[in-house]
Amino acid sequence: MNRATLARQLLLRRHPIAPHTAVAALAGLNAQAADHPYLGLWARVEDFRAEQLTELLHARRVVRACLMRYTQHLVTAEDFQVLRPTLRPVLERVQRSAFGRRTRGVDLAELVEVGTKLLRGRTLTRPQLGRLLAERWPEHEPGALAWSFQYLAPVVHPPPDGVWGRRGGHTPMALADDWLGAPTATADPAQVVVRHLAAFGPATVRDVQAWSGLRRLSEVVDSLRSRLAVFHDEQGRELFDLPDAPRPGPDVPAPPRFLPEYDNLLLAHDDRSRVMTREVRSRVCVGAGVAATLLVDGVVRGTWRIRRDGACATLEVEPFEPIGAADRDRVTGEGLRLLAFAAPDADEGRVRLG
Repeated sequence: MNRATLARQLLLRRHPIAPHTAVAALAGLNAQAADHPYLGLWARVEDFRAEQLTELLHARRVVRACLMRYTQHLVTAEDFQVLRPTLRPVLERVQRSAFGRRTRGVDLAELVEVGTKLLRGRTLTRPQLGRLLAERWPEHEPGALAWSFQYLAPVVHPPPDGVWGRRGGHTPMALADDWLGAPTATADPAQVVVRHLAAFGPATVRDVQAWSGLRRLSEVVDSLRSRLAVFHDEQGRELFDLPDAPRPGPDVPAPPRFLPEYDNLLLAHDDRSRVMTREVRSRVCVGAGVAATLLVDGVVRGTWRIRRDGACATLEVEPFEPIGAADRDRVTGEGLRLLAFAAPDADEGRVRLG
């Protein structure tokens, strides 16, 4: 299961493919911060350059939007058209949870209608849209109105949002059909299941639900059963997969890889033991945070961060257990490559392996 998932996530080797192809193969990348997808692609795509992804954002071939688990993701325009309508119940649920009380008395259908008219043909930041919505509902918080609209209406966050190196600033919004030039498709949970299995399989129904935020997918998976391969794990749980998807054996080597915070590899399964133990998970996934991680032999072995001291960039790696000499050399080499990508302006790069 570990090697199968690493193969789908392009982590057994770097692949000589276009970044757009990689984003599609990965079923998107978590984009809580602008740099995360860039670092995720660097770990997976041969000779990846940051400007390649920036160009895709400006060309509207990939978009940043609130999607799986109601968090920011970078997906292809094609995947957005499938994912956004299907994930609508997830986003409506978080609106009720986070802003239900603060929008009490607001007709949410009218909120979407008014907000759509205000946003049609232009881009507004969330505060700008909130102030305009508050003209219709002056007794409600502008922020709660704008956030609710973001969850309830198909919107994307166009550049410069999501571009490498962007820090702070208000998130711009545009209507998805304006930005992409086409309306979103109808909801299709089966396609979401297939996308998950292609990128993260083999997987249980609970794994698909954990990744997407959707509920009650058992019937959807059952409707696909004749098209899927079915396995059982050591606990007897059913695992589903696409019949022709790669499932390499456990003897296939997995090189060291540095993954960014919130990488989907760590968040795509209910049972995450294929990449980390419970003890490691408790150290990586703390509260709402997910640390930047080091993979050694395909499993999480530590965390990392880059510190700048003038012209020197230091990659500080904190292993959870001792790493052998041969692996230390490979980790150090990969770390120096990471610094060359993430801190190209540094005069000196160092790897400090605790």
